[in-house]
Amino acid sequence: MKFTPALFAHAEAALKAMLAFEYPADAVLSHYFRSHREMGHADRGFVAETCFAVLRRLRSLSARCGVEVSPRRLLLTVLFCQRGWNLRELTPVLNESDPVWLTEAKAMRSDEWPPAVRFDLPDWLYERLAARFGSDTEALSGALNCPAPLDLRVNPLKTTRDAVLQRLLDDGMAAEACHYSPLGIRLLEKPALSKYPLFLDGSIEVQDEGSQLLAYLVAPKRGEMVADFCAGAGGKTLILGALMRSSGRLYAFDVAEKRLANLKPRLARSGLSNVHPVRIESENDQKVKRLAGKIDRVLVDAPCSGLGTLRRNPDLKWRQTEESVAELVAKQTSILASASRLVKPGGRLVYATCSLLPEENDAIVTAFLASHADFKGLSAGDILARQGIAGLQSADTDALCLLPHQHGSDGFFAMAMERS
Repeated sequence: MKFTPALFAHAEAALKAMLAFEYPADAVLSHYFRSHREMGHADRGFVAETCFAVLRRLRSLSARCGVEVSPRRLLLTVLFCQRGWNLRELTPVLNESDPVWLTEAKAMRSDEWPPAVRFDLPDWLYERLAARFGSDTEALSGALNCPAPLDLRVNPLKTTRDAVLQRLLDDGMAAEACHYSPLGIRLLEKPALSKYPLFLDGSIEVQDEGSQLLAYLVAPKRGEMVADFCAGAGGKTLILGALMRSSGRLYAFDVAEKRLANLKPRLARSGLSNVHPVRIESENDQKVKRLAGKIDRVLVDAPCSGLGTLRRNPDLKWRQTEESVAELVAKQTSILASASRLVKPGGRLVYATCSLLPEENDAIVTAFLASHADFKGLSAGDILARQGIAGLQSADTDALCLLPHQHGSDGFFAMAMERS
């Protein structure tokens, strides 16, 4: 990649579109690249990495920019102050006054800034996280401001983790077994995998380790009836089906036809034959009601703020608001209540989010258990320990709470419950 004014102009235009915060940042970037097909792979990589670096550190970078906060200044600041470029490397795009303010920007002392600025969080979110995580907030914020690693999940219907690890190493990819998930592999770099043979034949899928662990909390058995209530593009559906060894019946419910359509090619690669994608109008759809009291295990990976995924989706902290979270809480409450009706006596219900906020997590479960006397909470630690997964359980809760600075995964909350 050659750093040119034209390449910098692409980054500036892409960042300007992202900073409108009208659409998810990855969607904005995909649209930009489709509109500029002349850009090469390396140029696209530079634009993506630099723009996402700005989104991660937007508040502290804005503080360094001073009175004029513009896409151009933000990009120069992130390259000079965060990514270690020097003035000589930036020369192709600098004007006469830039070296002075950039040098002043780099010399600013961040320890004089308010914590929310230092940790690159909006005020409301910093206050919520500080109240929940206390002295851990700085370490948590630091982890959320780093890019996520690339995790893979091995498909046990096709191969083993050892075999995949050996193949990756033979093909020159640095990889290691994930610490917790028995099917997880972490790549130390981020190679393109869409045309890699193990991906094409369904031996591997891209999936964060934390997301994989939710399936082990559901712990489906062969021959059971299982429902993934908010299936989306089906990442968790696929691992649930694999743990069922493609037996029984696995429903993948979602309200979005497009998301379920994205599941179909993944399903074809996986070799699973027990998955039944079903589009529903809402959580109260008649197709759902017909299955009341018949399902052995139900996973509710509820729509949420996504604030546990800021490593990959840094724009969410600027797009979400206190008001949008309140709307999500109402939706989560309704979805969990509806999904619970599917669970048969003795069956298991797992409520999960990729949020860090108590009101989307503990509060939802506490309210649900208070109003549903036929359900009781289960110990996530006990469920996982029976499957050989240890070291995740917090002493003060039965829930599974995954945090990037402690577990190296996205932030997840999950609570398993049983119907009496």
